[in-house]
Amino acid sequence: MNAIGPLSDEMICNALVKKCCLTAAQSRDLLRKKEMLKQQLQKRRMKQLQGADERRRLNLRIDFVDVLTALNLKRSDDPGRPLDEDAIYQALADDWAIPYHKIDPLKLDLNTVTSIIPHTFAMKHLVMPVAVHDGRLTVATPNPFNREILEDIERASQLKVRAVVSSKSDIVKLINEFYGFKRSIAAAENQFTSPLVDLGNLEQYVRISAEGELPSNDQHIVNAVSHLFSYAFDQKASDIHIEPKRSSSLIRMRIDGMLHTVYTIPKNVHTAMISRIKNLSRLDMAEKRRPQDGRIKTDKEGREVEIRVSMVPTAFGEKVVMRIMDPDILFQELDQLGFTTTDLIRYNNFIRLPNGMVLVCGPTGSGKSTTLYSTLRTISSPDINITTVEDPIEMIHEDFNQIAVNPAVGIRFSNIMRNILRQDPDVIMIGEMRDLETAENAIQAALTGHLVLSTLHTNDAPSSLIRLLDLGTPPFLIQATLRGIVAQRLVRKICTHCREPLAISVTDLEQMGLQINAQHRELTVYRGAGCQKCRGTGYKGRTAIHEVLPYTDAIRDLTTRRADQTAIRTRAVAQGMVTLRRNAVIKFLEGTTTYQEVLRVTWEHE
Repeated sequence: MNAIGPLSDEMICNALVKKCCLTAAQSRDLLRKKEMLKQQLQKRRMKQLQGADERRRLNLRIDFVDVLTALNLKRSDDPGRPLDEDAIYQALADDWAIPYHKIDPLKLDLNTVTSIIPHTFAMKHLVMPVAVHDGRLTVATPNPFNREILEDIERASQLKVRAVVSSKSDIVKLINEFYGFKRSIAAAENQFTSPLVDLGNLEQYVRISAEGELPSNDQHIVNAVSHLFSYAFDQKASDIHIEPKRSSSLIRMRIDGMLHTVYTIPKNVHTAMISRIKNLSRLDMAEKRRPQDGRIKTDKEGREVEIRVSMVPTAFGEKVVMRIMDPDILFQELDQLGFTTTDLIRYNNFIRLPNGMVLVCGPTGSGKSTTLYSTLRTISSPDINITTVEDPIEMIHEDFNQIAVNPAVGIRFSNIMRNILRQDPDVIMIGEMRDLETAENAIQAALTGHLVLSTLHTNDAPSSLIRLLDLGTPPFLIQATLRGIVAQRLVRKICTHCREPLAISVTDLEQMGLQINAQHRELTVYRGAGCQKCRGTGYKGRTAIHEVLPYTDAIRDLTTRRADQTAIRTRAVAQGMVTLRRNAVIKFLEGTTTYQEVLRVTWEHE
């Protein structure tokens, strides 16, 4: 490695030509123009950083990889793929026979990254400790040939250093984030070093002292909370959990439906972070014994994002969960929601009716809000008055008249409907049917010529009818108003970057509980092998599976006779309803998801 010498522009071009990422002609042209291209990029970056702090301006170092990345070139071996920074460093790593490491921030340990070398040293030399295993320290760097720096790290850490190649932008970004968060937490911890006993700790009855607690506007706490939000946006997290434990607090994030532990923070910083979040969401700072709900509006890449905040007291202090309501996810075209062609036609028929009631069902986190908001945006027009009543309002949209449930002033699902009907609505969306009074008011609205959309927390479409009857709704009112029911779940999608075929026998699937109607006893399906883009999980993103039940005359007859769920399901399937399990199997056979996801999310009714 020492003999190869420092990283040069010619070495980069040669490696890219060898990997067929660039043609020889492109390489010669780029090397001829490289100084001009570097100057142009330097001027552009300086303009972007105008007004930035001096430290960021000093860190502005343009190299040849920056130039190649900024040109947005296409790979010569595959014009459909961009020659981005990851592709360039992957090609260089292959040429050097050194492993390429796409850094996954969720798998980094905060102390490993920040405790071994100082921030200034890491940023100056673009080196980042990423793991310690069996007495060996793995260090990520875009230039693994700087042996002198690696030897300095060996002496400082007393560990054998193994270099891996990572992209420059990943290293710069994560050094700033991790050292910045660590610095904020450490500074906050130093300001309050006495032991903290939470009022919510059930093992303690006396709070020792409240003096010296960090204020919510402490700059270090402000920075730490801001970092959490930025980090969650980058990772496309749907929820942020801050969970107090006996001697520390966990920060976890839900990504593609799965929770990941991101940080462990000192317990005496927990209260200050909770206070900062309360301040942002306009909650009662002094109230620590009762649950509270609030919301935060912030900015994500120039777009407004709403964050729904829920506080509850637990044994070791207040726990907060923040749900990120991203407009790009909540407002989609209906044909992007995962409906099959037949189910989409049926659902469109429901929502284009002038009156009646349409129900969307599923447990918490099954995508009901996305379906309803996307539906409202689809049918919204200047000649339609749409009114919603929600608890809470998940995403504010100026095309809708949105009312928040507020029991303190008498606004409830059950009693607000009479006021809404005086507002001359065409479409009414009720956040959730929780009781008989709400159901009756919704039905009265549907009877008087309005289209009513609402949700129920039921497992599938047939059980929604049973739930309405159990609430005490008369069957004749259900028959007069109900138009259709949609039940749904979310399954993880196979990562498109590492998707690969897999041969599996129908017998094996049947033994696992999947009934497949196939002509051949062996099928070619797909799975995610695990790659940098999906953090080795094989999954990236989610899609919905649906069960669409039109309320036909035959189902009406069963409602009158108060038939059980099994009878309703049997009749619905006979009339063409595709069950959640069957729709999941279709997505599995299409290569959208895996059989493991089908089994995890759905079940077969006997």
